[in-house]
Amino acid sequence: MLTGRKLPLTLAFAGLLLLAFGAGCKGFFQKNALNAVAIQPPSPQIQLTESATLQAWGTYQDNTRAQITSGVVWSSSAPDILSIDPSSGVATGNAVGPATITASAQGLSGTASATVYIQISSLTVTPNVWTFTGAQGGTNPVGFVAKANGSVDVTSSATFASSNTTYITCVNNTDPVFCTAIAQTPPGQYTITVSYTGSNITATIAVTAS
Repeated sequence: MLTGRKLPLTLAFAGLLLLAFGAGCKGFFQKNALNAVAIQPPSPQIQLTESATLQAWGTYQDNTRAQITSGVVWSSSAPDILSIDPSSGVATGNAVGPATITASAQGLSGTASATVYIQISSLTVTPNVWTFTGAQGGTNPVGFVAKANGSVDVTSSATFASSNTTYITCVNNTDPVFCTAIAQTPPGQYTITVSYTGSNITATIAVTAS
């Protein structure tokens, strides 16, 4: 049987045990830490002059996933092509082309490869005629520029495809796009077809090796 003097000592000791246990629990039950950040959608396609809201999603220590709704900082590698509000994640297409979007939170970051595109009604390429003397060693690289709807430069997003890659090749994803004919290209007619993703409209470069 506890005496009146021992009871307060016992209660005090029990209190100390509870405090120690509580402190120890804090060490065992850590906050569910953020392990990775990803952007949704992972490859945003945004039409020129239009806007879209991107989302940041986190993967946590317990392997759960959830949208990160606060504390996210957004940035674009090419704001002249695709600008993004640093706090809301609203992205706006300013010019046709690619841009890398970054979302950062809690010291971690994720990226997405975005593309600003245009709905095209026409496609032209300049120059559209290329003539060279193939038997005398081909030619130096020639630069071409593609424009949609009369004035919008889509060169870096268009695809330049040679009718015969053995002799004529083009390096895409640049502006201008450079095409090269190899030495001793056989005399004849060749073509380079220029196309734009999402459209069946094409333009043609007439190539003549004499």
